[in-house]
Order: sequence, then structure tokens, then C-alpha cells
Amino acid sequence: MLLSSVEAAYLQKAGVKTAVLERRHVLGGAAVTEEIIPGFKFSRASYLLSLLRPQIYRDLELKKHGLKIYFRNTYSYTPLLEDSVMGKPPRSLTLGINKSENLEQISQFSKRDAKVYLEYEALLDHFVNSIDPLIDSIPVDTAALTQGSLIKRIRALKTLKPIMKTGLRLGQYIPHFYEIITAPAAKILHRWFESEPLKATLATDAVIGAMISPQTPGSGYVLLHHVMGELEGHRAAWGYVEGGMGSVSMSIAKAAASHGASIFTEKPVDHILVGNNGKTNGVVLQDGTEVRSKLVLSNATAKVTFLQLTPQDALPDDFIRGISKIDYTSPVTKINVAVDRLPNFLATPQKEGTKSLPHHQTSIHLNCEDISVIDKAYEDASSGIPSERPMIEMCIPSALDPTIAPSGCHVISMFTQYTPYALADGRKWDDKERNDYADRVFECVEQYAPGFKASVIGRDILTPPDLERIFGLTGGNIFHGAMSLDQLFLVRPLPSYANYRSPIKGLYLCGSGAHPGGGVMGSAGRNAALVAFADLKTL
Repeated sequence: MLLSSVEAAYLQKAGVKTAVLERRHVLGGAAVTEEIIPGFKFSRASYLLSLLRPQIYRDLELKKHGLKIYFRNTYSYTPLLEDSVMGKPPRSLTLGINKSENLEQISQFSKRDAKVYLEYEALLDHFVNSIDPLIDSIPVDTAALTQGSLIKRIRALKTLKPIMKTGLRLGQYIPHFYEIITAPAAKILHRWFESEPLKATLATDAVIGAMISPQTPGSGYVLLHHVMGELEGHRAAWGYVEGGMGSVSMSIAKAAASHGASIFTEKPVDHILVGNNGKTNGVVLQDGTEVRSKLVLSNATAKVTFLQLTPQDALPDDFIRGISKIDYTSPVTKINVAVDRLPNFLATPQKEGTKSLPHHQTSIHLNCEDISVIDKAYEDASSGIPSERPMIEMCIPSALDPTIAPSGCHVISMFTQYTPYALADGRKWDDKERNDYADRVFECVEQYAPGFKASVIGRDILTPPDLERIFGLTGGNIFHGAMSLDQLFLVRPLPSYANYRSPIKGLYLCGSGAHPGGGVMGSAGRNAALVAFADLKTL
């Protein structure tokens, strides 16, 4: 019995009868498409594809099962708020797949930065290629290595291979890699570059979805996490999925169903069954239905899985304490917007009626002229106040995908931060607070693209508590737990439990709260399925 389609597909392929139980009416967790406003189909939570592991893409034949990707030749667009000079529009920074155009864009702000930019990209590419073996592998089984029988210790030696491979690939760059995963992203970027628009644009990858600033130690790793993706052989590429992110979940579900998996929606689990022998026996649904199984793989957060669904008397006290201390802090408010026309940016003005331009098809970074602006936004939220000038990542998937909005209209995704889960002075995220914050975001957009507010048909505002309530994301954290160094690899979710197993035999964690962490990756699900299948004969 399973709670996610990736594991179902792999286990069903291996001959294990599986069932997927989805809590909501729509399959996919946070990777869903919902028509919140008639005619407009939103990727309501996750909104871009890149991190899905190539092996899963191939193994499950997702293209065959309907997955279609619109590639973005332009990666990012950062317009500036500045006065025009001699009739010229404000400047902007656009980065994409064309390296010579990237250098030309960067040269507007610093010729020195343009000279070193390709070297910086090459170093990050080297780091990403080096850690690839770790992403797709099961973390080192430290318990078996140190406490197991001789046979178990010998078998566990295999789990050291990915670490050794990574170390060999890194070679002389091991000290540089150590620095980038432990240092503040700002320190790394200040060393490489001098122009603030470039540094701030790159810094967004270091803090996106995380309650940290570019000055936070370890933020360099989050930067690396967001450039380790690949789409159909294209490194670090990001794309829109036709029909929205729900199409990713549907293609995986179709792959699982093609092998015989049973998939159910609106089947929320009440609790996990645990026998007197310390093994799971399945789950009980909220309607009282019992689903018996030797295996339960949970795609919920560690907190939901172990503190809400699992009988507490079946778990060790130290395990419960450890799970209760996981950091789920989130800075994210997601705003989905329906508009009747494309935003017209002052930095890149377009003629009325013009079709989408490259800068509409990419990630648009607003309030990102300077790293200090991002720092200030973080400081506001750290005091319990939604950012006065929030960092905004705007995407317009309908600029490439014609299937998700009426003709001439568009859907816009705004991934904004920083907004605290708990507001200062005991205030709650009621409708007034939500709308006040969304109005503030729209005022910011209006500064860059006058007329934006008048184009709005409707909006869907999801604060951290809303993300928790609707999608089951504890604390509203999109990664199922902070991606800080104390919650990665060997300690995700806890030391000695990074191998997807739990204190209860037959119960596994298979979502983003397990290694390698957050994003629409599928890697944790695949790895958990392999571990569960190997254990099945002993259960």
C-alpha cells in the first residue's frame, strides 16, 4: 500500500501489488493543476519542472504517458526600477541558453563580471556533475556499517561507493565545494561578481522557498540544489509542462496504472496500523476502511507521518523528539493570477497586441536589483511582518502553453517571499491579511509593469498556513523541511533513518522529507521503493 505514484510504479513493475491513496480530489500532492477561476488552469503549488531525475523520466516512459515540456530558452529576466536616460527605457538583465548574449547582457553592468561568468557557471556545473551519484543513491547505512553482522557490514560497504565517486569527481575542488555548501551565498557571489543586479538574480536561487537570506551560512547549497536539474538531456534547464504541473503527476500515475497499480483519490488516511510485533499492517482511512498491507510508504511530511498518522506508543521517545524538532519554517506565499493581457514592462516595452516575448516566457525577478533588498525582505519576515518589498518570482506559463488559459488571456504564478507563518502581535492570516499582502505584491508589479492591476481577472492567495492546510505541507514548507545542512543527506529526516526506513518495520518515508530533499524530483520515491522491495522478503 502506497501514498505516491512514483513508488507505486517501481514496486508494481517489480511485481508488488500496490495502491495509491490520495487525500485530495486531485492526484499529485503539490504538483497539481486546478481550475480555480473558470477557464484558467493553474499549477497551484509547484509550477516549474527541472529537478525530475532523468532515470525516472526514462524508466517510467513519461513521454509515452503524455508528458510534454515547453523548454524556456530564456532562464531569467530581472527588470530594474530606474529612471530612463536620454529617452531609453530602464535596464534589465536577461539570461538564457545563448552564452554570448548572456555576456552581452552582463556587460551592461560590469565588463569584469562578463569575463568571469562562464568560469562561475563551469564551476557550478562541475559540482552538480560530481554530486549526481549522491542524489540518485540511498544514503550510507551507518548502522549496518558499525553495528551489523559481518555480512551486513560487507553489503553496507556498497553504500559508500557514491560518496567515493563524488569525492573522486570533485578532486582538487573539494575545498571549493565545501565552501559553497557551508558559506553564505552572498559571500560566494560577492567574491565572483561586482554588479548588484547579477548577484541578486543569482541569489534568488539560493533562497527560493527557504526562510533564509543570502547572508545565511549554508545558503550556497540551496543555490546548488536549484541548478542540478536536467530536462531531456539539457542540463540546468527549466520548463513548463503542458496542461500544468498536474500533467507530471498524471503521467506518473498512468505509468503506475499501466503496470497494474490501483489509484484512488479522496481517500485520506486516518492512521497507520501497527501490530504487536512492531510491523505495519496497513492503514485505516478516515471513513473506517482498513487497507491491509505489509508495506506502507508515506509521501506525507515526517511530522504528519510519524506524529499524526502513526500510533505514538509504537515509536521510540527519542525518535518522536527528533521528528518534533525538524525545522519546517516557510517564507512562501504563492499567488495565482488570471489576467486578460500580458504585463508590459517598462524595461522591455512591447506594442499593444504583441504576442509573448522571450522575457514573458521565463522567470521574472522583481525587487531583485540588489542583494540588500532581499536581505531587508527577510528581516521583515523574521520579525513576524510580511515583507514590505517582497522578493517576487513571476512566471507566465501560458506564454508558451496555449492549453491553460482562454485566448488572449494568461495565467501568472507569483512565488513570493518573505511571509511568516505566524504574524506578529498574534494576528492571523485572515482574508484581510491575505488581501493586504497580495495588494502589496501587485503594487510592486505595477511599478515595473504599469497597467498590471487593471489586467487582473481573479487571484488565489496561498500563505504558509494555506499551503499547510490544502497540500499537507507542514509549516507551508515546500521542501517538507528546511534544506539546511543539519537536515540533509545522512540526517534527513534524522540520523540513522536517512535510508527511508523507520522504527516500524514496513513503514517508509518516501517524500521530499527524505533524501535528497525538496522539489519535483521523484528520487526519494524511487530510492524508497528499492529499499522497501529489498526488505519485503524479510517482513
